[in-house]
Amino acid sequence: MSSQPHTVLPWVVRRTGLPLLSLRCVDCRSESATTGEGRFRVNANGKLLDVWLLVRCVSCGRTSKLGVHERAPVSSFDLAELDGYHANDPELVASTLLDPLFARRNRFALDWNGAWRLDAPSARLDDAWPVRVEVVFDDPVPVRPERLIAHGLGLSRNEVLRRIKCDIPLRRPTSAGFTFTVLAGD
Repeated sequence: MSSQPHTVLPWVVRRTGLPLLSLRCVDCRSESATTGEGRFRVNANGKLLDVWLLVRCVSCGRTSKLGVHERAPVSSFDLAELDGYHANDPELVASTLLDPLFARRNRFALDWNGAWRLDAPSARLDDAWPVRVEVVFDDPVPVRPERLIAHGLGLSRNEVLRRIKCDIPLRRPTSAGFTFTVLAGD
C-alpha cells in the first residue's frame, strides 16, 4: 500500500436556508426566533437612518427588531446597500444575519440544525485506501467534524474517531475548510 492517498474526494458544506436564532422572546420566553422572509425596517429621522432586521418568535409569532444601524447619517450608506434594505434583498439579509458582530451586538446565537447540507460524491470505501477528503464550506456553518464525517461516510462517531486522521480537533466545531484521511478498517 502506498503512503499517498489513492482517492481524493471533494466535500462541500452548503447553507440550505437561514438558521434559526437562539433569542429569548419577551412574551412567551421561548428560545427560538426566525427571520421569516427576511425583512428590514428603515426609519428616517431627518438626515439620520435607523435600520432593523425584523425577526419573529417561532412559538407565539411576536415580531422583534434587531438593530443593524442606529442613527447613521444617510450619506454614510452606499446607494446599493440602502436600496437593498428598502427592497429586503435576501442576500443582504443573509450577510447581515451571518455577521458575527451583528450577532454579538444583538445577543443571539445561530441554530444551524436543518439549515445546511453536505454535498459529497458517493465513494466506495472498499476499493482504494487510504482515502483523502477535502472539506470546503460555502457559508460559515459551524459543524463538529466528527459528526460531519460520520454523516458523510455513514460511520458511527466512534468509528470515525478510530479511522480518521485529521489535522484539526474532531470534537470542536469549525466553519473553516479542512482535510482528513480515512484509514482502512480492521
